Amino acid sequence: MGYPKKTLQELNLIDNFLSNAIASNKEFNEPFYKLLLSVLLGKELKAVQVLAQQIIPAATPELRGIRMDVEVTEYDEGTVTNVYDIEPHLKDGIHLPRHNRYYQAKIDGRYVKRGLKDFSEIPNLYVITITNYDLFGKDYMMYTIHNQCEEIPDMEYDDGLQFLYFYTKGKKGGSQAIKNMLTYIQNSDSKNAVDDATRMIDFYVSRVKSLPEVEAGYMTLGDWIDSIKEDMAEEIKEEITESVTREVTESVTREVTESVTREVTEKVTKEVKEKVAKEIKEKVAKEVKEQDIKIMVEMFQEYHDTKENAVMKLCSKFPEYAQQAKELVEKYWEEC
Repeated sequence: MGYPKKTLQELNLIDNFLSNAIASNKEFNEPFYKLLLSVLLGKELKAVQVLAQQIIPAATPELRGIRMDVEVTEYDEGTVTNVYDIEPHLKDGIHLPRHNRYYQAKIDGRYVKRGLKDFSEIPNLYVITITNYDLFGKDYMMYTIHNQCEEIPDMEYDDGLQFLYFYTKGKKGGSQAIKNMLTYIQNSDSKNAVDDATRMIDFYVSRVKSLPEVEAGYMTLGDWIDSIKEDMAEEIKEEITESVTREVTESVTREVTESVTREVTEKVTKEVKEKVAKEIKEKVAKEVKEQDIKIMVEMFQEYHDTKENAVMKLCSKFPEYAQQAKELVEKYWEEC
């Protein structure tokens, strides 16, 4: 449907589609992510398994599950020793430290089996976030976060957990090898393959981009966006309806009952119900449509469409909300 503005050849590793395409490729995923992690973490990895879009469901329906973009599991003689959750993020606004705290808890939970006595058996976990913006504003190319004792900062506290935030444009800290790799992740052009590691990474990227199934998947991205929107619409409508029902019922009841006497309670009740039903219908329709448009605006931007194209497509898809669509693009479009 032509949603993506970038061509497949123009995608960079920080784009979710390309990183997931590589993670899904059985020929290249393991050597690719072993090399990438060895550079970013400064250590060699043993045998690994790579999975894309790993979902860990919620424990109960009212709670939230998670979806890991890329999960790399490292093994030593068949035992899981390290788990790496790799998450590229192109936009701010979701409070990544707390987001990652929740992801860490859900990931760790898979390794705590009933009857576990020795918690040292839980594998080390690296939650790795790669952004094209500086989350902490200090211009470092990497920020390594782990738990420690405030009173004795140099005391070892081995809980096996690290949060790593890589900023692709950072200038401080890290090493030249990390800087080269982050530059390539930000702009995955062969001209940025300047050392052995990035040249090999570029080879894998070029091979994956040339695969017919990857090109076909990217060209049908517009259909996928529509399917996601439709799946979410009903859930959003239910949530909004419940909230709006409470709000409108309370408001209308106060408004109507203030103007009548006790003798006309039955009439008031009927009037309240009719007015509530009408206002709920109108308000839910408006808010559901706004949520639909918001979701599509975010997806247009994530997949590199322009603001102008987003307005045009939304006006075409929702002609009765053309003016509202323009206003909502302005409201929800995040300038990078």
